[in-house]
Amino acid sequence: MTSLLDLTAPVPEARPGRPAVITADADGAPLSWAAAHRATVRGVLDECGAVVVRGLDPRTPEAVAAIAAALGIEAMAEREAFAPRRVLAPGALSSSEWPSDEPMCMHHEVSYAAEVPSVALFGCLTAPASGGATAVADSQEVLRALPAELVERFARDGWQLTRTYREVGVSWTEAFGTEDPAEVAAYCDREGIAHEWLPDAALRTRQRRSAVTDHPGNGRPVWFNQIAFLNELTLDPMVREYLTDVYGPDSLPFNTAYGDGTPIPPEVIETLNRAYQDATHREPWRTGDVLIVDNLRMAHSREPYEGDREIVVVLGDPVRLPGHVLAP
Repeated sequence: MTSLLDLTAPVPEARPGRPAVITADADGAPLSWAAAHRATVRGVLDECGAVVVRGLDPRTPEAVAAIAAALGIEAMAEREAFAPRRVLAPGALSSSEWPSDEPMCMHHEVSYAAEVPSVALFGCLTAPASGGATAVADSQEVLRALPAELVERFARDGWQLTRTYREVGVSWTEAFGTEDPAEVAAYCDREGIAHEWLPDAALRTRQRRSAVTDHPGNGRPVWFNQIAFLNELTLDPMVREYLTDVYGPDSLPFNTAYGDGTPIPPEVIETLNRAYQDATHREPWRTGDVLIVDNLRMAHSREPYEGDREIVVVLGDPVRLPGHVLAP
């Protein structure tokens, strides 16, 4: 599943679509090591899609951000988050706030935005007592496993995300980083997002994005979206029933549809999740690990855990993908 790489030798053990593991002999100088081995780490990332570096041992959010910079990753601010995060240091975020006993399904970071991070770096300050792995799934492998007719429709029409910002989940002020409705409107107009203010002052947005795109690095098509994760069927049934009862079926915090707005049937969501499950690989966290993920190629998840778990996230190397933003 994983490979231990000697940086002084070739890397025949590296397996595409699986997280490789590099042991860094940093000798107390992690930033110097990261800078000196930047090309090697990025080369393994290009080959495998995900790489764990052990031996850098960051202990603070600032240290995680510094390692990302030393590896040549340009940190970016997050917009349109779907779960609360905290800014821990410049360029460094907390992991998404999510119940520890519930899994966070496979997704690509903010794949619904117009500008997306092409790389995500995770630094483990505290490994959980059990569970809690950040597993990955190669979206190229997922794409190959999906039925042709399913892929054809999403490739033709894209997918639609509808969000309703209320007191449940992330507020619109948190998601857009402003308390000014005019700034939100300008952002939405600029990024291809239809939006409306509801009578109770809630914000509803709709955006249509491509589901299949060509990877800018190697030109290969990837299944890049959050169709399954942000669909209403992913919500806990009791939570979905409560929110539907309180706000109505059209006002859930988030939901996905085909690009033309047609609801996605449960069997399609089940097919997508099964393809992710079959492509899933994981490397259990150790305190001090640094995981770098090609966010365009690899989906990632968070498994349930027990004990404390502290992961610092750097979203980086922003890119705007040709044809990704579709008319809402």
